[in-house]
Amino acid sequence: MYYEIHGLAAADAPVLVLSSGLGGSANFWQSQLPALTKKYCVLIYDHSGTGRSPAELAHDYSIASMASELIALLDELHIAQCHIIGHALGGLVALHIAASSPERVISMVLVNAWSSPNPHTTRCFNIRLAILDNCSHSVYLQTQALILYPPDWIVGNIQTLEKEEQHLLANFPDKTNLLARINALSQFNIDDKLASLTVNTLVIANKDDILVPWQRSQWLADSLPHATLVLFDYGGHACSVTTPTDFNNTLLKHLETF
Repeated sequence: MYYEIHGLAAADAPVLVLSSGLGGSANFWQSQLPALTKKYCVLIYDHSGTGRSPAELAHDYSIASMASELIALLDELHIAQCHIIGHALGGLVALHIAASSPERVISMVLVNAWSSPNPHTTRCFNIRLAILDNCSHSVYLQTQALILYPPDWIVGNIQTLEKEEQHLLANFPDKTNLLARINALSQFNIDDKLASLTVNTLVIANKDDILVPWQRSQWLADSLPHATLVLFDYGGHACSVTTPTDFNNTLLKHLETF
């Protein structure tokens, strides 16, 4: 898989692994790098079958598959332990690793993530699948922006957003892989294991997230033995992009406790 290492060397500082959502792109975390690289070794990567990590994903591809791929990358880089910060789907990957290989995880941060399917998010993905099947890639990306960002943020950042959409359009993911990733996150359910996950966890959620109800994060925080919930009023689904200062400060406050 394609990866980048920023900041301090892993031998000198704790390692932070930043795992993206459905798009799977390492570039999603650009707003975090200046804040995190002063004290930490930061690993970002393109998920398998996305961006610069070309692959043909299997028909039975799952969150467990994604977790295994990340563990393999950590082994390749001789990283025994790390903090995992996961956005949405990336949070599901973190949860699976915390359940299957807890010794690898110092802490995890779950950003607008979930532990099991819910009717609202399922409907949102059903609509995205219909758009993928029946509309242009451009319309799919515009719909994606509506899901990720608050309306006023889109208005205030339209030029930057349109430039990013042109880049995404030129590098649109393979449809089969995208379907496999959506199917994987749609089937993920770890509710019955939450009580046994002892990893220290920060749960971040946004009340104005229109993809994942913030109550799903409340459920995570209530069900995990060592979890804290930080709930923001504003930021949308991609608060690390829309409100990076608040997000980064919250993340650093969590990391400084270790």
